[in-house]
Amino acid sequence: MLWIVGAVLLVLLVSIKQINQYERGVKFTIGRFTGMMNPGWRLVIPVIQSYQKVDIRTKAVDVPDQNAITRDNVPVKVNAVIYYKVSDASRAILEIENFQYAISQYAQTTMRNIVGEVTLDELLTSRDKIADRIREIVDLETDAWGLKVANVELKDVSLPENMERTIAKQAEAEREKRAVIITSEGELAASQNMAAAARTLSEVPGALHLRTLQSINDISSDQSNTVVFTIPLEILKSIEGFVKKM
Repeated sequence: MLWIVGAVLLVLLVSIKQINQYERGVKFTIGRFTGMMNPGWRLVIPVIQSYQKVDIRTKAVDVPDQNAITRDNVPVKVNAVIYYKVSDASRAILEIENFQYAISQYAQTTMRNIVGEVTLDELLTSRDKIADRIREIVDLETDAWGLKVANVELKDVSLPENMERTIAKQAEAEREKRAVIITSEGELAASQNMAAAARTLSEVPGALHLRTLQSINDISSDQSNTVVFTIPLEILKSIEGFVKKM
């Protein structure tokens, strides 16, 4: 009798399986799917039943470097990281053999296809939009596998060395162009102000003479300068006439 009780206890101990909070269990009875196992202690009858644990936490999959050619025929090397989690553990086991490997391979293919649809400028300036397109396509396909893609991030875009030099020259030329435009705009504004000042000085009697005196006063503050005092011709004639009368 004791050995029967001992055998029953042994079977119970062997049958008890623990499912953690971040896991789900997929149970099979005689090879057929018979239900899900939630967190806690669960009974799995030896020989007759089996189960498989599935981690439902968010996972990060590194998509290795992919060689691709952009729409404007520039070879690039792109890598990314994809974040996903299992939304339906039963489908992740029943519908796909190895969902981790499958989603990595599908993400690589999708990334190469998307990069081939955009130009180099779009790839460099709109990385977030391109990553969102990759996420939407991968999420739509893997939904049938019981997976949910949370996010895709393009980590790095590598260019050939000669293309990097070309882009650097282009950026330098663009900066020089902006500098020339800014300088010419400054010269234009200065010439307009000088023209306006000249018109004002010519329209107001005595304004030019006052401006000359002000310039002389500014120069005279430095003792190392030689000041040349200019007198209008009309004043010289007046002085000459006054001297002759004397």
